[in-house]
Amino acid sequence: MPPRLARLPAIAVAAVPGLEVRVADTPFARLRGLAGLAQMPDGVALLLPRTRSVHTLGMRFALDLVWLDEDGHVVRIDRHVRPGRLRSSRAARSVLERAAG
Repeated sequence: MPPRLARLPAIAVAAVPGLEVRVADTPFARLRGLAGLAQMPDGVALLLPRTRSVHTLGMRFALDLVWLDEDGHVVRIDRHVRPGRLRSSRAARSVLERAAG
């Protein structure tokens, strides 16, 4: 796992066994996100709390985005979002990012 992700707090997601979710809990972690990483480790996702929009500028791989409401329910899924794109969801309060597929 890349060191910058390993330093972030992890949470368990009971609905998805085997998925390790790291939380971008600081402004700097949120700003960096996954940009510049060569690849995303299998079974790892990044949660961006308090987020209604994301960009994939500086990304080297496509993402699947899972948009969540304030209660953590899925409101939308964007699959295979390529680098250099912007996505948003007005209904969302956070987004879970993971490598496409």
